[in-house]
Amino acid sequence: MFEKALVGTKRYFGVLGFLLLLSGIGFFIYLRQLDFGLGITGMSRDVSWGFYIAQFTYLVGVAASAVMVVLPLYLHNYKAFGRIAILGEFLAVSAVSMCLLFIIVDLGKPSRLFNVLLHPTPNSVLFWDMIVLNGYLFLNIVCGWTVLQAERNEVPPPNWLKPFIYIAIPWAPSIHTVTAFLYAGLPGRGYWLTAIMAPRFLSSAFAAGPALLVLLCLLVRKYTKFDPGREQIQTLAKIVTYAILINVFFFFCEVFTVFYSQIPDHMLHFQYLFAGLEGKGKLVPLMWVSIVGMTITAILLIIPSVRKNETTLAVACAAVVVTTWIDKGMGLITGGFVPNPFEGVTEYFPTMPEALITLGVWAIGFLILTMLYKIAVSIKEEIRA
Repeated sequence: MFEKALVGTKRYFGVLGFLLLLSGIGFFIYLRQLDFGLGITGMSRDVSWGFYIAQFTYLVGVAASAVMVVLPLYLHNYKAFGRIAILGEFLAVSAVSMCLLFIIVDLGKPSRLFNVLLHPTPNSVLFWDMIVLNGYLFLNIVCGWTVLQAERNEVPPPNWLKPFIYIAIPWAPSIHTVTAFLYAGLPGRGYWLTAIMAPRFLSSAFAAGPALLVLLCLLVRKYTKFDPGREQIQTLAKIVTYAILINVFFFFCEVFTVFYSQIPDHMLHFQYLFAGLEGKGKLVPLMWVSIVGMTITAILLIIPSVRKNETTLAVACAAVVVTTWIDKGMGLITGGFVPNPFEGVTEYFPTMPEALITLGVWAIGFLILTMLYKIAVSIKEEIRA
């Protein structure tokens, strides 16, 4: 089926060419980082995880959200999602691929990855993160590709695939839960040291991932002959609505706990993010855009007319993707490191090389996604014809 990715319109190859260009620019800057070191980034002794790990954290959630399509289809027999399940699984493949790439670029020496295999430490959360990420990538590739092959041949999926599908369903939330434990298990970081970290991760993931899938479905409908279906899009919109409402609720639960109880260390992190500390507050405008935008979007999505109008739905889903990205992709990481355990404020903001490398990794991810979607849509169009 891979040959489907090698044929297409000028627009298709134009998109591939643009993504390859961005990937090449990112790779060139990454070679400079390999030569010079992580000193070209904005990270420091106080902020040792930055933009790369922030993207990793966000994309793990996008990958985990594929379960919101797979679970209703296979456990609740919601046949409508059979039309778009492959789009969700291929989105997960692309997202996990980017996660792994962001881990590589965050390492000073990529060869250090082999230390996890050569010197396994099961008492480390990082070890289990490696297991669940690679396992989830394998499960989505096997399940997605096999189901698509069966659909092309107009036969039911083979029976041996069912255990893999059922394993993938609990595996999806596990990858983001383990990621949350990476932060919640660090006692010296008050902002992350909360039992609600994993629930917050999952709620934002189940909002951002389906919101991105809605946007991708709308693009597929516009530029191809395959229609993912209005019912499917509307069902995803309801999932986004409930998830973003829960995410906002969790955020304000955390705010109440911290400020009503007057937990000094935890309050400082919120003060830095939303008001600034010691005259430093680069993230203050972004964080207010995030939480205000997220709250307004959640309220608007409750209104049926907003969800049913696909133009306003697209705008709302884009707002969900952006606001959750700011919260998770900027505020979460930096907010956990600033201020440090001694209440010192060392600000962090990504440098231009860091941003270009990040853009390059995103381009590789969307290159993978575009080619996988081209294969899936071509098969769908072929069956319909």
